[in-house]
Amino acid sequence: MASRDHIGTRLRYARERLGLTQTQVQEQTTIGGSSLSEFEHAKREPSLSQLTQLAKLYNRPVSFFLDDSPLPVERVRWRQKPHNAAAIEAEFLELCQQYHNLEAWSDVGAGTGLPTAGSTKRRHQAERLASEVQKTFGLGERPAVGLLHVLEEQVGLKVFHLPFEPSGTAACLYHADFGQGILLNSNNPKRRRNFDLAHELFHLLTWRSDTESSESTWEESDEKLADTFAASLLMPATEVRALVDEAKQDGKLSLSSIFDLARHFDVSAEALIWRVHVLYGGTPSNNESTKAMVERARLAAITMDERISDEPPVRPARFRMLAIRALRRGDMSLGRFAQYMGITRQKAAKYMEQELDDDEAFELPSA
Repeated sequence: MASRDHIGTRLRYARERLGLTQTQVQEQTTIGGSSLSEFEHAKREPSLSQLTQLAKLYNRPVSFFLDDSPLPVERVRWRQKPHNAAAIEAEFLELCQQYHNLEAWSDVGAGTGLPTAGSTKRRHQAERLASEVQKTFGLGERPAVGLLHVLEEQVGLKVFHLPFEPSGTAACLYHADFGQGILLNSNNPKRRRNFDLAHELFHLLTWRSDTESSESTWEESDEKLADTFAASLLMPATEVRALVDEAKQDGKLSLSSIFDLARHFDVSAEALIWRVHVLYGGTPSNNESTKAMVERARLAAITMDERISDEPPVRPARFRMLAIRALRRGDMSLGRFAQYMGITRQKAAKYMEQELDDDEAFELPSA
């Protein structure tokens, strides 16, 4: 059991992590301001019902406040912080903690983990790293098609989708207990999410948790390198050149060909244009013409159904599978299952009604 000092420290940490004042907490719970202050300063301990209220508000399990170990290192880094970043981070961290719990309860490995990259401070180093990742994970000539699956199922990376603004941002995290994770924007179309996934992957590959500063956003130079890595990974140079050379006419690539190639690599038309610009010797002197083409493609995408949202589930398939397994094995209660899955208890009960029978097995045909 944690001491009063540990509980107070963790209550204050969780509140400040969300950017909440004691007055705001008082307004959202039935706990008075003086009591909150006494809890955080270890003058007295909260009751179980009070601790449960605070845990729910702070997006933390009750066990977090009863743990007497040092506070975990929790770092979430954004490309561009949303105005409500603290609340989004809290939900992201809670989902990652739940995922970690499910892995432990189900007694399954957390995956192979990401390889460690060397110093990556130059464009050519980012390009080389992309080539190494493509080969290491066996992503083939169209890496975007299998990247998310490999990262979730093989590597064990915790990838979640939540809606937030601005649309052009995403986040990744390092946590001392449950490792690394990526948060993507569910408001974005799949092809944009593919690029964001590769972009954030670069940050995780090159993140030194023991030396990185605690700042919550990356420097502009880091973002440019991450873009270079993402473009190089998702659109391999050899494959892009071969397809462009086949499709071009009189040294030009038609708009319809651009969208065809973008669909081939499962990226946006804008990303494809910039990749071609780089591979075919684009310079600052012709940046403006490339930007004009990007804008033309952005407008055309509206009429070509390129921007239709295919909103993904918040929780990945592996997360949901582990939760269902834990429920059916009796490793978690129906109420906790509903909480983890983000559904009502009524819907959760249906998972028990559909319990599978191990006797219902497919008999392999004999030779």
